[in-house]
Amino acid sequence: MKNSTNRSFLRRLVIAGVATIITAGASPGVATADSERLISRMNTIVPAPVSVRTDPAGDFEITRQTKISTPPGSRAAADVGRYLAGVLRPSTGFPLPVTSSGNGPAIALVLGADPRVGDSGYELSVRRQGVTLRANTATGLFAGVQTLRQLLPPSVESRTRQPGPWLVSGGTIVDFPRFAHRGAMLDVSRHFFSVEEVKRYIDQIAQYKINVLHLHLADDQGWRIEIKSWPRLATFGGSTEVGGGPGGYYTQNQYRDLVSYAASRHITIVPEIDMPGHTNAALASYAELNCDGVAPPLYTGTEVGFSSLCIRSEITYRFLDDVLRELAALTPGQYLHIGSDEAHATTEPDYLYFINRVLPIVAKYGKKVSGWHDFVKATPPATALPQYWGTTNTNAQVAAAVARGNKVLLSPANKAYLDMKYNPATPLGLSWAGFIEVDTAYGWDPGNYLQNVPESAVVGVEAPLWSETLENSDHIEFMAFPRLPAYAELGWSPWATHDWAGFRNRLAAQGPRWTAQGIDFYRSTQVPWPQ
Repeated sequence: MKNSTNRSFLRRLVIAGVATIITAGASPGVATADSERLISRMNTIVPAPVSVRTDPAGDFEITRQTKISTPPGSRAAADVGRYLAGVLRPSTGFPLPVTSSGNGPAIALVLGADPRVGDSGYELSVRRQGVTLRANTATGLFAGVQTLRQLLPPSVESRTRQPGPWLVSGGTIVDFPRFAHRGAMLDVSRHFFSVEEVKRYIDQIAQYKINVLHLHLADDQGWRIEIKSWPRLATFGGSTEVGGGPGGYYTQNQYRDLVSYAASRHITIVPEIDMPGHTNAALASYAELNCDGVAPPLYTGTEVGFSSLCIRSEITYRFLDDVLRELAALTPGQYLHIGSDEAHATTEPDYLYFINRVLPIVAKYGKKVSGWHDFVKATPPATALPQYWGTTNTNAQVAAAVARGNKVLLSPANKAYLDMKYNPATPLGLSWAGFIEVDTAYGWDPGNYLQNVPESAVVGVEAPLWSETLENSDHIEFMAFPRLPAYAELGWSPWATHDWAGFRNRLAAQGPRWTAQGIDFYRSTQVPWPQ
């Protein structure tokens, strides 16, 4: 949904209200403390809201007497209130009780808002007397809470008590997303990341209204999800990773915990089992999945395209039926991602045969198919969601799928891959799709990117993070930040707000927040980080 509300007002706000004020009198690439004090935090929000009206006289101070009120009878709204209290209590030291009754200064979460904000948007009003956050759903309230966090000093993000004062910038915001799907993908196969590391990433991406986490759970280097009917997939296939490390896997209970944790942050997890290629971990685990009946050794390198399931063997489809059945039972969301890219070891006829055997299995277990866009050559049903990862803005097969009724998720590798290096000196990442500095990450329009794919056919944007070179949370953060907020803005904000000069300065205001959170972000010279 592209939205024209207050476009000209917002463009003037972003260009004049942020970029000019921050850079006035400052050295290039540096925001001074004096200049920052002139700016309402209402003008530094990422992603940019649909409509902002500042009110410098309306700042609200959170004190020891402040409470968080939620509508009676709504457990989901109360959960958002408790989440907000959990963010604010450590740094403020205030009790901030969450209640559905009582008087006094409050941050009020209210169900019921302007219909135009839909199910995911919100209205936020900050006055001296209090804060009112309205939405039509708990999801909208949660999105509004992320904005509210950015209206407070950056030190509010600290996990230890800070001095304050805790002023919420005054004004009003009306906000709702441009695209329904705003995703991040994390590859836990090339290198394994623990439950706690994934939860940390979930918390980080939730701040920027990301609502989908795509987990790449199986590849040549490792199988990361317990499948009870084929236990060696995890215990043997998950026993290593790139470079020969110990690897690891999620038990089904651990995976359920991740799904539940993500849901508490209003994020849906989409699981991916790549097939028919990228399957060496499975082939090594069970010899019968190989056409010659011989299991290959585990693989710890980074090459692609050398493995394939045995396409004409019926055991392959019994295996996939079991895997997809168990995975579907663990997945509340509507999609199972079947990968389907880089199947270089599979002939074209076998590839088409394979996809058309797998599609009904996914449907049998009540799910829709998602996959890398390669699989559209098998003409899947209109309910299937191809994820475009190409490096050009044209693809005849994707355009043909759209003409048949498919929607598309955009992850162009030369624009949206978070594992691409920022520049030749970046110590992590790859560069096969090019270098992606922050301006490149921000500088494209998902609604007008692929030829013959109109905005109405685009469900959103997803930023994949492949982990060939990444081993821990610090590595994830260095490659994701500051680019991930750029993709979040492309997915959330109306195109009328799109302005690089304004964005780089709003992005700069996020730096102190990341520092307070302990996020190890890349300090791009394109962004005027505060001193």
